[in-house]
Formats: sequence, structure tokens, C-alpha cells
Amino acid sequence: MFKIFGYLKNSIPQVLLIIVLLIIQAWGDLTLPQYTSDIVDIGIQNGGIENAAADALSVDGYNALEAFMNDEQKSILAKSYTLVKKGEATDSQKERFPWSADNDVYFLNELTEDEKQQLINTVDIPMTAAEMMKELSFEDLSSMTEKQGIKLPFTSFEQAGEMLGISSGKANALTIITALAEKGGMGDTDLSALSDKISEMPGTITEQSAVRFVKDEYLSLGVDMNVLQQNYLLSAGGKMLLIALLMMAVSVTVGFFAATTAAKVGRDLRAGVFRNVVSFSSAEIDRFSTASLITRSTNDIQQIQMVIVMLLRMVIYAPILGIGGVFMVLTTGTGMAWIIALAVIVILAVVLILMKIAMPKFKLMQKLVDKLNLVAREILTGLPVIRAFSREKYEEERFDKANKDLTSAMLFTNRTMTFMMPLMMMIMNLVTVLIIWVGAGQISDGSLQVGDMMAFITYTMQIVMSFLMLTMISIMLPRAAVSAERINEVISAEKSITDKPDAATFDKASLRGDVTFDHVSFRYPDANEDVLTDICFTANAGETTAVIGSTGSGKSTLINLIPRFFDVTEGSITIDGTDIRDVTQHSLHDVTGLVSQKGVLFSGTIDSNIRFGAENADDETIRLAAEISQSSEFIDSKPLKYNEPVSQGGTNVSGGQKQRLSIARAIAKKPKIYLFDDSFSALDFKTDVKLRKALADNIHDCTIIIVAQRISTILNADKIVVLDEGRIAGIGTHSELMENCEVYRQIAHSQLSQKDLAAIDNAKGGAVNA
Repeated sequence: MFKIFGYLKNSIPQVLLIIVLLIIQAWGDLTLPQYTSDIVDIGIQNGGIENAAADALSVDGYNALEAFMNDEQKSILAKSYTLVKKGEATDSQKERFPWSADNDVYFLNELTEDEKQQLINTVDIPMTAAEMMKELSFEDLSSMTEKQGIKLPFTSFEQAGEMLGISSGKANALTIITALAEKGGMGDTDLSALSDKISEMPGTITEQSAVRFVKDEYLSLGVDMNVLQQNYLLSAGGKMLLIALLMMAVSVTVGFFAATTAAKVGRDLRAGVFRNVVSFSSAEIDRFSTASLITRSTNDIQQIQMVIVMLLRMVIYAPILGIGGVFMVLTTGTGMAWIIALAVIVILAVVLILMKIAMPKFKLMQKLVDKLNLVAREILTGLPVIRAFSREKYEEERFDKANKDLTSAMLFTNRTMTFMMPLMMMIMNLVTVLIIWVGAGQISDGSLQVGDMMAFITYTMQIVMSFLMLTMISIMLPRAAVSAERINEVISAEKSITDKPDAATFDKASLRGDVTFDHVSFRYPDANEDVLTDICFTANAGETTAVIGSTGSGKSTLINLIPRFFDVTEGSITIDGTDIRDVTQHSLHDVTGLVSQKGVLFSGTIDSNIRFGAENADDETIRLAAEISQSSEFIDSKPLKYNEPVSQGGTNVSGGQKQRLSIARAIAKKPKIYLFDDSFSALDFKTDVKLRKALADNIHDCTIIIVAQRISTILNADKIVVLDEGRIAGIGTHSELMENCEVYRQIAHSQLSQKDLAAIDNAKGGAVNA
């Protein structure tokens, strides 16, 4: 995974922006459950009353609180509220609390958050005590006051109301106690002892009791509780809607930046792989194989690109959400954190077991993709041969085997990973049930509210979901890791042929072009025997040097050493005395023009293919190259002439036309050294003769090296090098070799009759006498 993250080093600003956006999204995800909890606990259960810090208190309510407070608490209460006399209330105060127009009311002062929290902590228990007093029977009140040494002078709430001036229906234990306290009838009785006992009760009970006290106070002040509750629900719901819209916008933005970043990484990887592959020598191409390089450039990079999107959207987000969820869970104080720890341990165990089973198959899958591509490429390339030999059934079976092997591996990994989601969902559901079971007992005991339990469940699900997101990406990561390793193999592959740091360049204007093989030996990488052994000869400028030999004698290998497609194992190859390893490859290729054994054309037009090595050549140069290569005849017969389209690989032209266009491409480049690797094999004898004559008439002062199978192609060469099993069997002209080289004589007799050979000798003798 670290390799994959390493691909993002060029996109650090975008990644940092995505992280910031994901933090905002996580904040929204973690905030919504708290709003949901508040809607249940405050909006529905408490009627919209947020806490015990009431915005207003009636005089009776204020006095009732003081009855259960010590001096310090009374001082805090007095600092927090201001008494507003009848008729002095502001319009906004009258609007919120209608009865304040005709009654004295205590209004809450402007407090800081710390002062407000101090007030809540101060009135919480006295309000609970006051609420409990409202529910006492007269007998319980009498018993409680007697324990304080006070005998009540009345025998019922009704009688107490008449004696103390309490309005009808409002006489209860609280109003009586409050009235007695105001009149001094309680003496020095300390009711704060009741508060001490209440402080031992669970916090949720005291909070609920305090809210009921505030609700009663609001009702007594004429507040419409339905409107208060509706306003709170609309406010909380509106905030949730805004957060949800913000999260949606952030999520879309993150998706956009993640996709563009992944696309940029894919583009850079493809460019890096292609740039490196283009500079590969034949040894590296053989090492990786064409099919594997195609797979690495497409399928593997697509895997990386897809995983980077998931990394930026999920893998980075999951820890942020998980850590935030753990923090929020710890702040709820529910005492159920052990449930989350248990869930995480179980999830990790499941993931590790499944990955242990599936990982080996993930590594195998990419190799099987390579094999499938190789088989498919071979079949599609060789389709005419397959049909000609009626091998369709065999090739179908070969493809079917490669296809089934890949399918089997994919099915195994997919079936293994299908267990992951059901197991995760089962763990989530079991965790939910466990939380409800434990939370129900706490709610029953009064130590937990319903909304808090709902928030805890949501936070727990978010934590589990963060691990679930990681497990989902873990399905893709192993395969992507294998792809990253395969891509790195190509990008970091050491090239066997490189330029020296101080490599020189050829001066094309002063270059003669003498090519010398000085005791050259060569063997392919990992081979045990040399393909070429102790090759020594010089191809001089202004001359044609031919190389001939039986199949497998090393002719093509020899000519491929000149442009450094391979480097010699021993000895050296020099051009005008300069070792080709001491100059840059670009400079070397600039002075050579190669026509390979297999003519290769590119999609485009005839003109673009001839201009391939001479992009800035004028039209006259292009036409001359076509005439010398004997291509102009068939080009002029085309409807669009030089603008005639050429399909990929030149499949819409014949083998001979393809070969002639390849020769024209080399001629248009105007190199100093021409390398023809059996480039006349697809030409008929007439065209062959005309082409070689045109070359002799138009190309002067250049080195021409021809590899050929046919004696007729090289008869007039200034020098013929005969190879036999990688060694030089003879060097000389046709006549000299016929006299001195047995290998050459065998080749000549196998291709030409005695009559043809005699005619050639007579022609050469006549030319000499003339």
C-alpha cells in the first residue's frame, strides 16, 4: 500500500485538500447523531427545554429553589437572575413569557458558558428536590418536618392553603414549605440535607426532574409549550439539513478530486512505463514479454487507478471517522466502550483470516491475466495460419484452459471475500443488540437516556463502518499491491544498454561511415554458448558489404549489434574508429538507417510512414525515396497517392509493398550507414534488380550492409562476409568466394544452376575486360 501512496507524491496539494474535506465530512457524520439524540431527549422528551438554566422563573419558583439551597448556592442563583417588577418587562420578555406583564418575574442574565454551566450544576439538584416535594403526600410532609423538629399547625393541604394564603388547588408540599420558609415558620431548619440525598441519584433522573421543574415554571408564566417544542425541533432539524447538504457538497468535491488525482496518477504511470519500455533493449523486451508489458500498461495501471480513488475516498476517511467516533463514544460516558473494543477485535480477526486465505490467489491472478493475454495475442496474430492448418479446435482449447485458470482463481478470491460482508453485517447487528441489551438496563436504572443510547449505537456503527470500509478496500489492495510491484519492475528495470555519462555524438557532416567489427563475440543473456564468435571485418564507406549464411548462422544478430539493440559480449564495433558504446544511442541511430527483416508500418498514410525518420523532409525527398525503393509505381496507382491510408501494422498492403515502403523510409532519412536485414526477400527478381541498381545510382559515399539469403541479391557487392555457425567462413567477392570458400559454394550451388553460375562468371569477366 505504501508503494501506491508513493504514486501520490506529485499530487500532494490535492491530497491535502481531500484530507481537509474528509475531516469536514467526518465532522458532519459525527455531529448528526448528537442532533438526533438531542431531538429525542430534548425536543421530544423535554419538550424543547435544553437544560436546567431556565430563561425565567416565577417568584414562587425562585423561592422554592432557595428553600433547598445553602448560602453559596443562593449567591450563585442571585447573581444569575434579576427580578423584574410587574409592568417593567420588555416587549420581548412579555412576548416569550406573557404573564410577566402582570407579575414579578426573575429573568436570566447574560452569562458566559462557564457561568451558565455553574448555574446548571447549582440548580439541578434543588429543582429535583422541589419536584420531589410536589409529589409528597401530606402524611409524608408531616413525617419529614417532625424529623426536623417542626409540627405543622394544619392537618391537610386544603387547610394549609387557607392558613398560608395559597390559592386553591396549588397547595402541595412544595408550596407549603416555601410559604413557611418565607414567613419564618421553618426556623433554622436545613432542607439541604434532602439535596444531599438527591445528589446520590443517577444524573439522568436529576436532569429530567430539573427539566420538569422548568417546564412547570414556563407553564406558570404563560409559555406555549407546543410552540417552544416545535421551534426547537425545526431549529435542530434545519441544522441537520444544512449539515447534510454540506456533507453532500463535500462528498461530491472529494469524489471529483479523487477521480482527477487517480486519473493523473494513471496517466503518469502509463507515461513512465511507456517511456521506459521504449528505451528497452531487446533483452528487456524478451525478459518481460510483449503480452506482459501490455497487461502492465493497461490492466495493472487500471487496478492502481481504481484503488487510488478508493484510498482517497475511503481509506483516508475511515481512520478519521473511526478516531472521531471513539472520541465521541468516550464523551457519552455510557460505560459501554468495551463493546466497541470487542467488535474491533472480532472484525480484525475476520479480516486477517480471510486475507491469509485469499492473498496467494491475488498474486497468482495477475500472472494468469498475463498468460491469457499472451494466448489471445498469439491466436489473433496467427489466425490465418491456425485456419490454414485447421488448428481452431486446439487453439480454442488452449484459450479455454487459460480462461478457466483465471476464472478459477477469481472465483476462489471472490467466494472467499463474499464471506466478509455477511460476517461484518452479522457483527454489526450483534453489536447493536448487545448495546440495546446493556443500554436498556442503564435506562431502567436512570443512568442513561434513550437519545444517548441511540447516539451511542450510531457512533458504534460509524466505528464499525470505518473498519468495514477498510476491509472492503482490503479486497482490492492485495491485487493492487501486486500490480504496483509489477509496474515498479518495469519502471525500475535496469537497462542493459545505456549511454555513458560522457557519451559523445557523431558529427554527421564529417562522418565517413566505416564500420569495423574487431574480434566481436556475442551471446544472448542467460545463454551458454556464443551466437557469434571472433567476427572481424570492415564495411567501408562508399562500398556495399553483404552478409550471407545458412539459416541460424547469426546474420540478423550481427546486423542488430550495429544499432546496439544488443551489446557485444567481447570485442568492439567502431564507426570511423569510434566505439559505438562511447556515443549516445540517439546519435548512433541518427547516422544509421535500418530496414528490418520484418517490415513494420504504422497507422497513418504512406507519406507519414516514409517521413517516419525524416519528419521535416521536403516532398521531393519523399518522392525520390519512393522511386529508389520502387514504391512509386504502386503508390501512383492508389486513389489518394501518398495520402492513401495505411492500417495498423500495414495489413492493407502486400508484403513486397510493405518492404519497399520500409526501404523508402530508410532512404528518406539520408543516413551515412544503411543496414538492410534481408530486406529484399519479399521482392520479385525484377524489382530486386531495379531496386539495387537505383541504390547504386543514387546513394554514394555511404556504407551499405546487406544481409541476404539469396545469392542474386549480393552478387555485385564489393565485399561478401560468409557466416557459418556464428563464425566467418570467408570474406571476398563472389568470384573469390566461389574459389576459396566451400560454404559459399554450397549456398551458390543450392540456389543457382551451373548454367546460371557460368553466365554470372562470363558477365563478370566481360565487365572486367571492358
